[in-house]
Amino acid sequence: MNLNDFEIILASGSPRRQAYFKEMGFPFRVETQDVDETFPKHLKGVAIAEHIVFEKAAPFREKIRPKQLIITADTIVWHENQCLGKPEDEAAAFQMLSSLSGKEHEVITAVGFLQQEQWECIHAITKVKFKNLSQQTIQNYITSGSPMDKAGAYGIQDSIGTLGIETINGSYTNVVGLPVVDVFAKIEEIITG
Repeated sequence: MNLNDFEIILASGSPRRQAYFKEMGFPFRVETQDVDETFPKHLKGVAIAEHIVFEKAAPFREKIRPKQLIITADTIVWHENQCLGKPEDEAAAFQMLSSLSGKEHEVITAVGFLQQEQWECIHAITKVKFKNLSQQTIQNYITSGSPMDKAGAYGIQDSIGTLGIETINGSYTNVVGLPVVDVFAKIEEIITG
């Protein structure tokens, strides 16, 4: 694989995504931009994540140079025809986790790859099922502060994932925030041309 001259820029402040990029072994740097993550109300599921990823790449379009690769990502929880983003407060986190309790939902991550003349987007969908969560289990998790920066108000790598998730069908790393196998393959494909 020839990485000469290729500069990979990860446009994500997520420590979990940055850790996965380190594990992939590609040299990269992080550059984040503030982006409005709202989306048109008619969008559903995958289309929401792809829209947000496209918007996250927008600030880079005017200044991207040859041999640069900007990578953006967004993860949403799709449940009962609703997008569950990051909770605004503890009450919202409680409501989200209560709605996920005992049911299956989808975790969708879209990843965008911006080059000077090209835009590509891939996505992964993982089905996750929670067992019935007691109100105490939910409240204990919320008190820990962990759910507040996570889509759907939970992290699979947190205690709630260990104690509450019954089944997972699809990529585990996708639920954490990046479908690593797919992203690694796409970067290799782009770099080797």
